[in-house]
Amino acid sequence: MPIEPDSCETMRDVRHGVDALDRELVRLLARRFAYMRAAARIKPDRSLVRDDIRKVAVIAAASAEADRLGAPVERIARLWENLVESSIAYEFEQFDDLR
Repeated sequence: MPIEPDSCETMRDVRHGVDALDRELVRLLARRFAYMRAAARIKPDRSLVRDDIRKVAVIAAASAEADRLGAPVERIARLWENLVESSIAYEFEQFDDLR
């Protein structure tokens, strides 16, 4: 188990923590994309895949959580913009594959 960031004393410590966290992030992202597959399966019409109101709400929620945690809000918002757009593109692909 990696040590906490404030306890790191070497670059090896930092890299070990980052690598472990990256594995966890990929696992979580795989699960998030599984929800996009479910959405593609459930939505009855392709026009329902993009929901810009939901997109704004998701990015706002991520930004608020970043602020609560003391993380860089603008960077998190940009990451979430990319994540949501990638998720939408993936959902379109899945929707088309299922039809």
